[in-house]
Amino acid sequence: QVQLVESGGGLVQAGGSLRLSCAASGRSFSSYAMGWFRQAPGKEREALLAITWSGYITNYANAVKGRFTISRDNAKNTVYLQMNSLEPEDTAVYYCAAKFTGSMRARPEGTRYDYWGQGTQVTVSS
Repeated sequence: QVQLVESGGGLVQAGGSLRLSCAASGRSFSSYAMGWFRQAPGKEREALLAITWSGYITNYANAVKGRFTISRDNAKNTVYLQMNSLEPEDTAVYYCAAKFTGSMRARPEGTRYDYWGQGTQVTVSS
């Protein structure tokens, strides 16, 4: 049974930083890209960043470019989202997701992912 469990969310002031973690279990994820998404109240879910097993990164959202980075520790089956220079507009529930790509290096096509975590709330105060 595949499980993705996010952690690290919370309340932070504007300009601050947070690091989210996503621990994956239940299968080998070497053929999966791991991605981060977010959904703010009243808005559609937004894809942010994704990373392959081999470390290739896909940036889906210009809004977080230069502020958010994604990384992956394959030995721990964990993916991270480092968020710097946070803004109130970054307030949302952040989700981790996994997408089968068939190889360690293939970049994910599209933003329909196969497995999802339960989400972690990030609130940025002004």
